[in-house]
Amino acid sequence: MAVTTAQTLRMVFKNEAGSNFTLSLDNPRDNLTTAEIEAAMDNVITKNIFLTTGGPLVAKQDIKIVDRTTNDMYDPA
Repeated sequence: MAVTTAQTLRMVFKNEAGSNFTLSLDNPRDNLTTAEIEAAMDNVITKNIFLTTGGPLVAKQDIKIVDRTTNDMYDPA
């Protein structure tokens, strides 16, 4: 049995149709700043990197770093 922790960077964009599009990246750098994330999101929007079913991404909606702790309670013999 083991306890593990992990982080995920979640960047949420708004597309042309008004729907959210989430881009998740595992294990972001510990010293990552909001300014760096916003600059990367602006780059994604400006370069039109992703085309969603609701059209191109047009705005930043949200940024979160999610921490997860997993406690493995059972290991088969």
